Amino acid sequence: MATRCGNMSAMAALTSHESSVVGDVATGLFIGGQWRDAEGGKRFDVEDPATGQTITQVADASVADGKAALDAAVAAQDEWGQTPPRERGEILRSAWEMITARADDLSLLMTLEMGKPLTESRAEITYGSEFFRWFSEEAVRISGRYSVAPAGGSRLLTMKQPVGPCLMITPWNFPLAMGTRKIGPAIAAGCTMVVKPAALTPLSMLALAGILAEAGLPDGVLNVVTTKSTGEVMEPLIRDPRLRKLTFTGSTEVGRGLVEQSAQGLLRLSMELGGNAPFLVFGDADVDDAVAGAMLAKMRNVGEACTAANRFIVHESVADEFSAKLAEKMGAMSMGRGTEDGVEVGPLVEAKQRDKVRELVEDAVEAGAKTSVGGDAPEGDGYFYSPTVLTGVPTSARMFREEIFGPVAPIFTFTEDEEALAMANDTEFGLVAYLYTRDLNRAVWAYEGLQTGMVGVNQGIVSNPSAPFGGVKQSGFGREGGFEGIEEYLETKYVGIAL
Repeated sequence: MATRCGNMSAMAALTSHESSVVGDVATGLFIGGQWRDAEGGKRFDVEDPATGQTITQVADASVADGKAALDAAVAAQDEWGQTPPRERGEILRSAWEMITARADDLSLLMTLEMGKPLTESRAEITYGSEFFRWFSEEAVRISGRYSVAPAGGSRLLTMKQPVGPCLMITPWNFPLAMGTRKIGPAIAAGCTMVVKPAALTPLSMLALAGILAEAGLPDGVLNVVTTKSTGEVMEPLIRDPRLRKLTFTGSTEVGRGLVEQSAQGLLRLSMELGGNAPFLVFGDADVDDAVAGAMLAKMRNVGEACTAANRFIVHESVADEFSAKLAEKMGAMSMGRGTEDGVEVGPLVEAKQRDKVRELVEDAVEAGAKTSVGGDAPEGDGYFYSPTVLTGVPTSARMFREEIFGPVAPIFTFTEDEEALAMANDTEFGLVAYLYTRDLNRAVWAYEGLQTGMVGVNQGIVSNPSAPFGGVKQSGFGREGGFEGIEEYLETKYVGIAL
């Protein structure tokens, strides 16, 4: 079974280096290019999920603070929208270079506030920073078209212009990357913005704001508002007629509410919501490759990812072999505080998330599933849950329908290919799917039939800054990354010219 490194209670206090990294981050509100306190000096705790101990406090914004941030974004919009594309791109390029140079400290900061092992935090820094490099290059490629009207006598001109002030609400699981893939295209397109990072993990975003200011981003283009009262502070901004776009990454339940609020202003929307990713292993698959891909698709970010494989749908002829090999690998992983050497599995982000994972596992076991490995929350400090493999899981179990967001791999079996595809599509979600097969025809049949916005064929990770990220059905709409990502921040204007 998974091993747990270190003594959590003995590590409650930060080391001097950890304290220095946390202390270097400004913890106020970033509004109009200035760091300031929240109204009334209110602050809230940020804790290390590996110990449950507070590592710092950040400003807790009020409704008035949120309005001040939007005021700053609106005031900066006209000038920023007219800034030459090359200048916007160079700012992003400079910020990418700074993030790359400071990757070690940014990784440590992320691990302290979110819990993932340092190796995973470093991978996120690399991935997240690439959105800045990608969109620094896209800034100068915004284009329109010019054509002769079919009937002659006039010319048709189209041009792209920035949408305008944007509100960005980002989640806790990828605290830097979920910001850079929204902020990058907005800066490239010429939009100003207000960013509200998750209260559980605000430090990475605050550090990013400091880097962008250092890179030369003009005052008011980026404003960061931290708050524990997200609904209270954000709703007035969403309903403000000056706001032109809302982008959100998070749960489908919250996303639905935000869409309703946005209807009054007919805002441009990008919604990256929940997932229930199927991982299909066909009878002809290379089982060892499939297990390696499953480890990536399931255990990246301790399973706390909307792209995490949620349902392993495995052909009955290879199910025993796949289950045994997956259980062996997951059971051998070492758990502990993410800053320790050799740790592969960190804590879940909070007690509430750990308790949900425990509840879903207990429900599956009560429904008849068998635990091959794991299935428990180790004693001690922090919000840990053991890597778990469940076999013989019935489709009546809640985890067939609900997003697990934890290190649990439930295995379902199928006999016919059509049955596998039907099981994979039997969900309200449609973000990503994974499939393993050595038959090209089967692969094409499967990825064309899967009702998802993304598919990984014989690979366990699909996220790439140069590719469009997004889903269908209840997983949302809009795309982030790729050539498509900047279009979310641009309006098309048509000009007819009479001759």
